[in-house]
Amino acid sequence: MPEPDSSVLARRTDIIAAMRAIVPASGAVIAEEDALRPYECDGLMAYRQLPMIVVLPENTAQIAAILKYCHQNKIRVVPRGAGTGLSGGALPMADAITISMMKFNRVLDIDWDNRACVVQPGVTNLGITRAVEHRDFYYAPDPSSQIACSIGGNIAENSGGVHCLKYGLTTNNVLGLEMVTIEGDILRIGGKALDSAGYDLMGIITGSEGLLGIVTEITVRILRKPETARAMLLGFPDNQAGGDCVAKIIANGIIPGGLEMMDAPAIRATEDFVHAGYPLDVESLLLVELDGPAIEVDHLIERVGDIAHQCGAVYSRISETEEERALFWSGRKNAFPAIGRMSPDYICMDGTIPRGRLSDVLTGMQVFSQRHGLRVANVFHAGDGNLHPLIMFDANQPGELERAEAFGADILKLCVEVGGCLSGEHGIGIEKRDLMPEMFSEDDMKHQERLKLAFDEDQLLNPGKVFPVLHGCGELKTLHARSVANKFPDIPRF
Repeated sequence: MPEPDSSVLARRTDIIAAMRAIVPASGAVIAEEDALRPYECDGLMAYRQLPMIVVLPENTAQIAAILKYCHQNKIRVVPRGAGTGLSGGALPMADAITISMMKFNRVLDIDWDNRACVVQPGVTNLGITRAVEHRDFYYAPDPSSQIACSIGGNIAENSGGVHCLKYGLTTNNVLGLEMVTIEGDILRIGGKALDSAGYDLMGIITGSEGLLGIVTEITVRILRKPETARAMLLGFPDNQAGGDCVAKIIANGIIPGGLEMMDAPAIRATEDFVHAGYPLDVESLLLVELDGPAIEVDHLIERVGDIAHQCGAVYSRISETEEERALFWSGRKNAFPAIGRMSPDYICMDGTIPRGRLSDVLTGMQVFSQRHGLRVANVFHAGDGNLHPLIMFDANQPGELERAEAFGADILKLCVEVGGCLSGEHGIGIEKRDLMPEMFSEDDMKHQERLKLAFDEDQLLNPGKVFPVLHGCGELKTLHARSVANKFPDIPRF
């Protein structure tokens, strides 16, 4: 992480006073060490750092005033949502103000005609569905942490969930944003319309991990609940057969509402924890949900069953009631805490690969497991190739955290090697920051940095995240046309 700025630390008392003037509510500025402790990390708990101070603003005007003050006084800022992120994106800094958005927790408007919902960033993911379900609507992206994670954090990381295969990630379900820049300017981007004119700034901001500004209001798309939804459990004798079945389902033009896969260690841990009715004598398990009109769902269940049989399925079970379908999914949603019962610590990785390489990558993980002497369990969004390996270790044992980190790095390098990428939905943060060169060339990285500096020239917003080394604005100003011309000689120059 960047070294703390001693001149900022020397002004801490003045900064606290300034923040209390901007946000005068009792308890809105936290400066005492014990009270700061809950903010020292996010869901990646292996790394901890007490923030200089924490501020809990209540409205957009206060956010704008805080950021304007920080810009004028060259003070770093770390935005924070619910703290459920798994890549260290909300890791504080010793010389930075952590801005918690958890007082921004209201549903502002529900527009049934335009199928849109306007919410503040501190509203939980599940809270949006709860606000609209009485009229049979819901919000589609559903991370496993949806009961706790905030929609603002989902924007920062472009979160997905078990139903993102058919209904898209966060970026596919966001219609509009309000964002405050580091200078304190308030921007409105998009709205309730299906598309907006001009550059796709929402596409840039969604997944930007707090590096470009602080989002203060979000307009999301809400959907009608499908007429029917049924889930299938399909068990296979090995991961190869399970992976082949995933690829063949998609190749046959079937896009399930959800298509998840678990390996044997994850199946056993989850069943022991949730008792969802998972079979314990299979090596891989697919959870397939099909939704839509009842006649279509019945037809697709039959087709998926035939494909599974051709791939060597040894177990099949179909939900008959809504309660049974929810039970099937409760196992998958609780897979992470289930693994937590098996090990003092674990790191939940996040990488994406082509569907056809599932079995190759799972085989590679077993090789890495032997190499590093650590166990791994796998639960993942198989339909879109988003892996979530859970590496188990004991941080109290010397060297195990370092081995877990090396194990995770090997997995992510393999993901890139087979044509995938470093993250599907958890973001880069600090966890994968130093692996960015595995995927991007130096020129690629510099172009991304130029975009960052266009929004935040002084690098005050969430520094130390995403980029292994962030160059200064002066270093990145010149784009050498000669080198571009050499790469693309057929493009006319003027």
